[in-house]
Amino acid sequence: MEACHSPLVPNLPPPSFRSSSQLSGSHGPSFAKLNRREGAGGWSPLSSDRYQWLEVDLGGRTQITAVATQGRYGSSDWLTAYLLMFSDAGHNWKQYRQEESIEAFPGNSNADSVVQHKLQHPVVARYVRLVPLDWNANGRIGLRLETYGCPYDSGVLGLDGGSSLLFRLSPGPSVSLAFKALRSSGTLLHAEGPSEQSLVLQLERGTLLLLLRKGRTSSPDSQRRVSLGRLFDDQHWHHVAVERRGGHLNLTVDQSTLRVPVPPGLAHWDHDQMSVGADLGSRRSVGSNTHFHGCLENLVYNGVNLVDLAKKNDPRVSVKGNVTFSCSEPVFVAMTFASPQSFLRLPRVTGASLTGASVGLQFRTWNKAGLLLTFDLPEQAGAAWLYLSKARLHLQIHKAGRAPLELNAGSDLNDGQWHSVELISRRGHLSVCVDGGEGATAHASPPFLITPGGQLYFGGCPADGSSPECMNPFKAFQGCMRLLTVHNQPVDLIPVQQRLLGNYSHLQIDMCGIIDRCSQSHCEHGGSCSQSWSSFHCNCSGTGYSGATCHSSIYEQSCEAYKHRGNTSGFYHIDVDGSGPVRPQLVFCNMTEDQTWMVIQHNNTELTRVGPPAPGGRSRHSVHFLYASEDEQLAAVVGQSEHCEQELTYHCRKSRLLNTPDGPLLSWWVGGPGAGRVQTYWGGAPPGSQQCSCGLQQNCVDAKHACNCDADRPDWANDSGLLTHKETLPVRSLVLGDVQRPGSESAYRVGPLRCHGDKNVWNAAFFDKETSYLHFPTFHGELSADVSFLFKTTSSSGVFLENLGIKDFIRIELGSSSEVVFSFDVGNGPLEVRVASGAPLSDGRWHRVRAERNVKEASLRLDELPAATRGAPAAGHTHLQLNSQLFIGGTASRQKGFRGCIRSLQLNGVALDLEQRARITPGVQAGCPGHCSSYGSLCRNQGRCLERPSSFACDCRWSASTGAFCDREVSASLKSGTSVSYTFREPAVAELNRSIISSSSVNLRAENVSLSFRTSQSPALLLYVGSHSREYLALLLNKHDMLEVRYRLDSSKDAEVLRSSVRNLANGQLHAVAVSRRADAVSVQIDENTKEDFNLTCDVEFSGVRSLVLGRLHDSGDLDPELSRLASLGFTGCLSGVLFNSVSPLKAALLHPDTSPVVVTGPLVPSVCGSTSANPHAAEATHHLSGQSGPVGRGQPVVNAMRSDSALIGGVIAAVIFVSVSALTVMARVLYRRKGTCRSREVKAAQPEENPELPFSRQAGPSENQREYFI
Repeated sequence: MEACHSPLVPNLPPPSFRSSSQLSGSHGPSFAKLNRREGAGGWSPLSSDRYQWLEVDLGGRTQITAVATQGRYGSSDWLTAYLLMFSDAGHNWKQYRQEESIEAFPGNSNADSVVQHKLQHPVVARYVRLVPLDWNANGRIGLRLETYGCPYDSGVLGLDGGSSLLFRLSPGPSVSLAFKALRSSGTLLHAEGPSEQSLVLQLERGTLLLLLRKGRTSSPDSQRRVSLGRLFDDQHWHHVAVERRGGHLNLTVDQSTLRVPVPPGLAHWDHDQMSVGADLGSRRSVGSNTHFHGCLENLVYNGVNLVDLAKKNDPRVSVKGNVTFSCSEPVFVAMTFASPQSFLRLPRVTGASLTGASVGLQFRTWNKAGLLLTFDLPEQAGAAWLYLSKARLHLQIHKAGRAPLELNAGSDLNDGQWHSVELISRRGHLSVCVDGGEGATAHASPPFLITPGGQLYFGGCPADGSSPECMNPFKAFQGCMRLLTVHNQPVDLIPVQQRLLGNYSHLQIDMCGIIDRCSQSHCEHGGSCSQSWSSFHCNCSGTGYSGATCHSSIYEQSCEAYKHRGNTSGFYHIDVDGSGPVRPQLVFCNMTEDQTWMVIQHNNTELTRVGPPAPGGRSRHSVHFLYASEDEQLAAVVGQSEHCEQELTYHCRKSRLLNTPDGPLLSWWVGGPGAGRVQTYWGGAPPGSQQCSCGLQQNCVDAKHACNCDADRPDWANDSGLLTHKETLPVRSLVLGDVQRPGSESAYRVGPLRCHGDKNVWNAAFFDKETSYLHFPTFHGELSADVSFLFKTTSSSGVFLENLGIKDFIRIELGSSSEVVFSFDVGNGPLEVRVASGAPLSDGRWHRVRAERNVKEASLRLDELPAATRGAPAAGHTHLQLNSQLFIGGTASRQKGFRGCIRSLQLNGVALDLEQRARITPGVQAGCPGHCSSYGSLCRNQGRCLERPSSFACDCRWSASTGAFCDREVSASLKSGTSVSYTFREPAVAELNRSIISSSSVNLRAENVSLSFRTSQSPALLLYVGSHSREYLALLLNKHDMLEVRYRLDSSKDAEVLRSSVRNLANGQLHAVAVSRRADAVSVQIDENTKEDFNLTCDVEFSGVRSLVLGRLHDSGDLDPELSRLASLGFTGCLSGVLFNSVSPLKAALLHPDTSPVVVTGPLVPSVCGSTSANPHAAEATHHLSGQSGPVGRGQPVVNAMRSDSALIGGVIAAVIFVSVSALTVMARVLYRRKGTCRSREVKAAQPEENPELPFSRQAGPSENQREYFI
């Protein structure tokens, strides 16, 4: 640009200058040269208003890089703001915008200083027009100007809509051109080669289309179609470039570049002929068979200027029709109704008669509603309105003596395209025609004659009420109009502009200022854009993102993050990079273990037998694995996780795995990112070792070999293990090389990809001083910026984050103990968004902050409070330009620093490694303990929170439940002969006792009992606790289906019976019971019923507690006859969540039978009779473990036997099928539970087939989508 910065105005002759008016001869436009003092020292118009302009003809098309202004010499006249416009032909002006929403250029502050503005994007034009917006309040408009640039020369082609050129060229990777369209549809170019793969650039209703296609078909698999923009028929130059880069194309239109992935079937680029202006000769047209009508320049194919070839009549060029080497265009004077105050008034045109009249116009707009035309009928007999409503054209007429008439026609007229309208009233017939009849015609019936009786108003009415005859009950029109006709006579708008005809306000004449606000791709992540005249809207439905520009992900970034929001196992969408380019993916989150596993399936996780090859087939067996996630999603998951693994198993009989005695490699697998790399090791061994796990551990069946299968024995053997080196994951394909010999048998299994540990979610730093901080490289978030993190502090203020530019900045801080402030400046002055919390934020608990700023608005969210938003200025800068380092926990000035912890900091989806930077920064500590204060509430059902250096865990030892959050109740189905007996050991009793009251004895003065049950049996014994001293506690259902609590705390007296008033408890429904005793006070609560209080009259100590029994009580000699008979009946039904103080007998019996003092007799089957905790946050259906496969015969693999997590997912790959089946399952489950049934799940061992020679219980052959074949 520096080489193209020469002054362009000094040597221009006086006729090169024009203006709207001049104050006098000495104030004429030719005196408006920079630093000149001739005449009155510059240009001043006759009146100072916003309808004045100064125009310069540069004599030819010129590249313009800058403009400078100066006031009129020796005066008080100068501009303070102005608009800049350009044109090729002195009409159809185009307004220059520094940014999308910035129209005005700042002007001068006095008459002598020069203010220069370099254009962000150079402009090629012949004419420059400057329109004053504001001027010195103590003077008038006064101007001297200069433009800078250099001559511009290019080869131009003119195509008349029926002409074209054919070029025969060598294939290459790029093509570029500039075009000016005079018609909204037409083919720009069509390139094709011998393989019949074609590339087409064409206009379709003002939209630019790129089409890649193979052959003549139009099936989706054989083509790739991309569309951009909607206003490329605006008769202005637009630049297009297509460049192939590996597996994608870069499509650049004006200043925007779109990356277009190329399907493998369309990647062969052998174009050797290219038609310009039409499709390729006799070949079938693509989409539209119209020729291009307009001009082309700078047509370059692989560095060859094709216009120069055409000028030289090169034999490689064929010309069809009238092709010229100049650009001529018709003159259409348009006008822009830019605001609700815009209107045009035309006087009544003579020539109307009692026999009829007609009015016509063309318009284009984005608005669905607006007044196009209104006029009064003669002799004040009524009025007519022609207007848009709901994107349809309406004509409404109120005429004295007649019922109101309304006609409508057309649809979707707010699409930004030019539409023609004609209102015709002739010989008693009234009609409204849209787009020449293509958009429909409406006729009045019965006949209706109207003629304009006065002036015609277009677009709206004067806002000052100066024209009482003009009434607009509708919205004002915002858009463009042209080709006005009244009584079939065209209206010349130039005299209107010169105030010689009619009147207007807030109108821009000789230009159409419509803007395609959606072409800038502000709607991210596939959000669909719609717009009005002044704004745009992003529809984020179905994208997985939210916000004004669909920038922020609605999903968490890992299973770990979901878990610590209280979610349980299930399918979830995760977005690994948040607002980054990697799309969300559906994965299974297994949260049943201490670690949170992310499980990603592929198309064959089952144990699969390798059959013998077909006769004459290839000797190797190869299989390719297709994952439910895309490559970039897999790479992001593996990269973010702390640990990943994948099971790799090979069962063999006379089928070697890796090595032969003479050394050649038999089998291998391919793994890693992208296409992956060949790997020569097996599960459990290190990369590159050519070993299996047994070789590493030196326990192979044959010490001469590094794998069990390499011993080549006739007995079944296997090599299995976990692949844990992330650089080699996931497994993408497997090649088995020893499967063709007689007697060889084998089976393989590649498990799902399993990862745990989110590197980012617990990454934290502790700032112990207000002067401490971390610094990182400059944050780049020019148009979209989002910041998210968690903080914990006891301070009342401090800066979390700050990044500065020359003028711009971005900052997030704790403004007070209860308020977070997000402030920034993008050049329009500082703006703030604040969110106040109802409680102090300096409470030492974790709080989450999410801030976003885009071209439409800024938003700030704190924890789960509603987001606060602030809209961007309608006309202002949009780019955030920063250049300093990013400061975390402090500021560049070291003022207002933050004291506390910051965790999981991410900017535009990129996580910052706070711990790594903290380790090398004085005053900052890596990590931040103390999570239970924030997350301890996730430990449910009396589970206790345990601190960890990173994260926390729930200790469920004191709970009747299990699971990561002690949220999964332990339930069992009991039969009449079932007995679960838990024997209390003295230390255990003492510990349980201490949890209630302080005592050193083993006697209880208090106890808490809770359980849930479901049964149809009455009477029935629910729970019995006995002692060495013949004292007991019993919970039972009596013959009236009511709960009784029996206490005998004095062995010399009868038991005291506490009867609840709640009835019908043996109805097969689930009921919850809670009994609490403190000394002689006992409370009983059943379900949601009112708590019932009782008092005991006997001794208050439960002495010598010995055992707790569920179900049948075998030793009932010390009981009274009634209770003894009841104890012998046992219990038939379901028990869940049984807890006596802190002892859970069911949990001990089912989960820890070998280490607990529990004895089980009779059938005890894990059941789902207990309630399952709700999961309000789960994105998909939630599943729980259904048990693992049982043991199998020695050395014999079970085909389709899977790990527990694989069994959970069922081996299904398609996410839609996953979700549908899971949802139906859960729905059925819920309905089934509501019926009050109690189903049990028994874990059965898989049995091998009887034939020992074929040890596969089920045989899985390759499915179609496995891509399995022999090579």
